[in-house]
Amino acid sequence: MARPPLFCIFAPVKVLFIHGLASSGAYKMADSLRILLKPCEVIAPDVPIEPAAALALLERVCAEQDPDLVVGLSLGGFWAQKLRGRRKILVNPDFHVSTLLRTMTGEVKYLSPRRDGSVSFLVTEEICSAYEALERTEFDALGPAEIALTTGMFAEGDELVHCGPEFEMHYPGRAVYYPGAHLPVFPELKRYLVPQVRAMFSPGEEI
Repeated sequence: MARPPLFCIFAPVKVLFIHGLASSGAYKMADSLRILLKPCEVIAPDVPIEPAAALALLERVCAEQDPDLVVGLSLGGFWAQKLRGRRKILVNPDFHVSTLLRTMTGEVKYLSPRRDGSVSFLVTEEICSAYEALERTEFDALGPAEIALTTGMFAEGDELVHCGPEFEMHYPGRAVYYPGAHLPVFPELKRYLVPQVRAMFSPGEEI
């Protein structure tokens, strides 16, 4: 028997994927989502390291593309959490990226190719302080509607980030734990993320 489509679609479905630190829109998880969430369109921009520029870019993408779902990985989960009013899945989000950045000040190489050809970026104290300022208010003004739009996925074997308990404090009942490491692989996305996406969109719902 043929498997039904991921969604009952009445309009094109768009997914915004936000990559993690030192990565890019070319990171393999974007292609995994294109396969697993087919026929959805997956938008995966290269996000700047500077916080103001990053948030401005993501807000512009949302205004222009109006994605139906946002999926953020690690630092991308931090940014996804700030895009209020949208369905979102935060995968191993790092809510305290300033702490990590302060251990890597200076020039840092990108781990996946950037569209503009950049091969590295600079971590400065100013950038670290800007992230720290955003972290102080990142959970402000959360209401029931926003909580219901947000799911957090947390790898039980995450070797880098451990923000599950903090997420649960602000998003009670919205955390999902799965076996794996910080960067999810295709089988984990298929087994654990896809069901969360399906659960967000009721059968027959026009989106």
